[in-house]
Amino acid sequence: SRRARTSTMLRGAQNRALRRAYAAAAKPALGGPRADAKATNGALAAIFGSGGGATTFAPMSETHAHDAPTEARATAPPTTSVTVLANGATIASENTPGATLACGAYVDCGSAREDAPWKRGFSHALERAAFRATKHRSGFRVTRECETIGANLSASASREQFCFAADALKTRAAETVELLLDCALNPALENHEIERVVENLKTEVKELNENPQALLMEATHATAYAGGLGHALVAPSGDLSHITGDALREFVRENFTAPRVVLAASGCEHDELVRIAEPMLATLPSGEGSPETPTTYVGGDFRQKSDSPITSIVLGFEFKGGWRDTKASTAMTVLTMLLGGGGSFSAGGPGKGMYSRLYTRVLNRYSWAQNCTAFHSIFNDTGIVGISAMANSAHTGDMVKVMAGELQAVAASGGVSPQELERAKNATVSSILMNLESKAVVAEDIGRQMLTYKYRKSAADFIAEVRAVSAQDVQKVASDLLASAPTVAMTGELHAAPRYEDIKAMF
Repeated sequence: SRRARTSTMLRGAQNRALRRAYAAAAKPALGGPRADAKATNGALAAIFGSGGGATTFAPMSETHAHDAPTEARATAPPTTSVTVLANGATIASENTPGATLACGAYVDCGSAREDAPWKRGFSHALERAAFRATKHRSGFRVTRECETIGANLSASASREQFCFAADALKTRAAETVELLLDCALNPALENHEIERVVENLKTEVKELNENPQALLMEATHATAYAGGLGHALVAPSGDLSHITGDALREFVRENFTAPRVVLAASGCEHDELVRIAEPMLATLPSGEGSPETPTTYVGGDFRQKSDSPITSIVLGFEFKGGWRDTKASTAMTVLTMLLGGGGSFSAGGPGKGMYSRLYTRVLNRYSWAQNCTAFHSIFNDTGIVGISAMANSAHTGDMVKVMAGELQAVAASGGVSPQELERAKNATVSSILMNLESKAVVAEDIGRQMLTYKYRKSAADFIAEVRAVSAQDVQKVASDLLASAPTVAMTGELHAAPRYEDIKAMF
């Protein structure tokens, strides 16, 4: 048809014009680069309908200014700025580039501060009651403001620290920080709200108790420590009538004092953060709050039978010094990275391509080993380090012997090869740098370090400490661990499990 012939003629004209344009750009410049560029742009303008004011580009054969080699410019990493208010509250931030902001209110308070039986479960309840009504906002208003700002809010409790966190666009910094601090420092904790929280806690605790494996690490801490760190982080089962709004408000009043609070942020100007947060943090009382409950490591044995054909095992030892012993804690981190481990999986066989000790020496060797992983649970002044594992119940005793043997192997003189040590150090450095790519992790790192050390160590400082770790340092940390009483926790079918005295005699 006439329309089809017209369409074919137009496509042919366009193809011929394109060939002329490409040829003009590729042929030697007879009239100079600018002449060729004008010819090319004219041809392209004829095809695509550009106006007479089309931008002039140099031909592809000409070297562009941005292609010329330039001297690389070193960009200094952002530094941490710290401001301590008159009442002792701390504001610390790092202006990490990007469009988002991550911030958190970190409090030196957790289940270790639950110094009386009637306070058990308070930290767990506070975590579940976070970001509800405050003294200045209804629960509905908190939710609507969070939606309007586009913020993500979260709360988490641990044995020594409590965290309220938020992240949003940087342009919403003022609203986000104000909402975060109001929820963290001024919770209403009305009795009728806490009654609903307690009902939900009862359901949660009941479900956890039906899965003993989920509570195995809780049992490990309760067995290892007498005192504050031995208090369960999870609310106790049974009657929770002692958890009321009045009791939680008193707990907050006793523990949320200015010297124990750090506001940490990543991705904002420090002066702006201080201007926003200082009026709210200045209202906190300046006292030290309730005293810390003493903690003593004792070790021991916990066992819970179940019908599971798989036995879960934790074998841990005391790490003296905790995070505040920076040299030993760095060597301990390298040690756990060197041991590594994980779970067996079907693709290619257990541990295919994995080079940590617990993969190559345990998971690749024993088909009955379902999981074998090094773990550490470290606090300010102490900690638990060891191996957790899962094995077929008939081989529980074999699994315990293998776990003990691997710990003894790294504690022996010359037990760590230079290649293993270098691989573990590289993996540790890689893990540090990878985690610090997240603004949320940076904010958390700032907040928790300020609570623990009262200053923030840079990634470069951590990396330098890791690089300085020697095989002797790793061996000493491992041997010091094994000098303490073991902590053993097991759940599953335990007919083949060795006695605690037999496990203790292995070391």
